Amino acid sequence: MTTDGFITCLWFDGQAEEAAHFYVSVFKGSGIGDVLRHGEAGPGEPGTVLTVEFTANGQRFVALNGGPQFRFNEAISFQILCADQQEVDHYWTRLTEDGGEPGPCGWLKDRYGVSWQVVPERLLEMTKDSDPAKADRTMRAMMTMGKLDIAALEQAHAGG
Repeated sequence: MTTDGFITCLWFDGQAEEAAHFYVSVFKGSGIGDVLRHGEAGPGEPGTVLTVEFTANGQRFVALNGGPQFRFNEAISFQILCADQQEVDHYWTRLTEDGGEPGPCGWLKDRYGVSWQVVPERLLEMTKDSDPAKADRTMRAMMTMGKLDIAALEQAHAGG
């Protein structure tokens, strides 16, 4: 990995390598990079994973086995902009499987507690409509949903 730009560091409690492999399996443009293991100097057990560099959907991350001191919460989330319902369904299904939690309005937590917003690009277009009534209907419909349904949002936007 190069030294320019931003890298998001995700703090895990012993699950960094597992999480990195999971995210790489979910997103296109993904891969595992360097894995740094603890040496004799510690602080962890020699040979165990300290960090895993990975790319998911073209974004750079480092998964850190930092310990139990910190947990993920909704104050930080990742938005996944989706071209169509198939992408919405894919990310929603994959990220909520095996212990993930669906939430309201396109939000969810994955099995590691990381918060995601699975957002169809079409929703952004409809909520920015120059006709405030259409934008409001779309927003009201979105507020009733867990996983976002593009067809239902379009129907609300059209007034149906």
